Amino acid sequence: MAFNVSDEVLSVYVPVMVYWTVAAIYTFIGTYLEDYRLHPVGAEEKQNVATKAQVIRGVLYQQIGQIVMQTIVTKMVMGDGGGETKQPPFLICLCQFFIAMVVLDLWQYLGHIYLHVNKFMYKHIHSWHHALVVPYAWGAFYNHPLEGFILDTIGGGLAFLISGMTPRTSIFFYSFASIKSIDMHSSLYLPWNPLRLCFRNNVAYHDIHHRLKGSKYNYAQPFFMSWDLVFGTYMPFSVEKREGGGFEARPLKDM
Repeated sequence: MAFNVSDEVLSVYVPVMVYWTVAAIYTFIGTYLEDYRLHPVGAEEKQNVATKAQVIRGVLYQQIGQIVMQTIVTKMVMGDGGGETKQPPFLICLCQFFIAMVVLDLWQYLGHIYLHVNKFMYKHIHSWHHALVVPYAWGAFYNHPLEGFILDTIGGGLAFLISGMTPRTSIFFYSFASIKSIDMHSSLYLPWNPLRLCFRNNVAYHDIHHRLKGSKYNYAQPFFMSWDLVFGTYMPFSVEKREGGGFEARPLKDM
C-alpha cells in the first residue's frame, strides 16, 4: 500500500529533521578536525552562559512553534489541496527562492538590530542567543521563544507568502535556511566548505558578531551581508591562524 505524504506536511517537518541531522554532522566534524575550529577545544564550556541542556530545550521549543505556525500558514494559503499544487517552472521557483531569501534577510536584519539597540529587549530577550559567546552548530536556533517566533517563524512565513512559492519549494528553502544558520554558528572554518566560499556572510563573519564587543556589527543573517553594508554596520575582518592550532576571526578596525 502506497504511503503518500503531502508537500504541506513535508514542508513542516523536513526542515526540523534537516536541522538536527546537519547539526550532528557538523558536531562530528568539529570533534575530529580541531585545526579548523575558530575557538579552542573546551571554550564552549568555559565561556558560554547557557548550558547545552538549556540550548536543546530552547531549540525544541522554537521548532514546535515553527511547526504550529507553518501548519497554519500552509492551511490558510493552500486550503485542503493536500499536495495537489502545481509546481511552476524551475526558473520561476529559482526567482521565488531568491525573493524569499531577500525578504527573510531584511526582516531578520531589522528585527535583529532592534533587539540590540533596545536595551530592555536585549537584556530580557536577545541575550539568550548571545549566551553562546562561542557558538556551535545545534545552538543556531537557540533564542528566547519570543525572538524565535518573531524573527524566524514570522520571518519565514512572510518569505513564503511574499515570494509566492509552493510548499514543495518551501521544503528546500526552509531546509537551506536551517543549514545556512547551522553553518554560521558552527565555529568551523572549513576551507572546502561551499557555503563559506559562496557566501561572504559566513561562519567567520557571524563569529565577529557573537563576540561581546563585536555585537554592534555584522547583524545580517542568514544569507547575505548586504544590509550591513547599506546601513553601515559591517565590520571587516580577517581570519588568522591561532597560536596552538585552529583559526581566529579578527576585526580590522577598532570596535
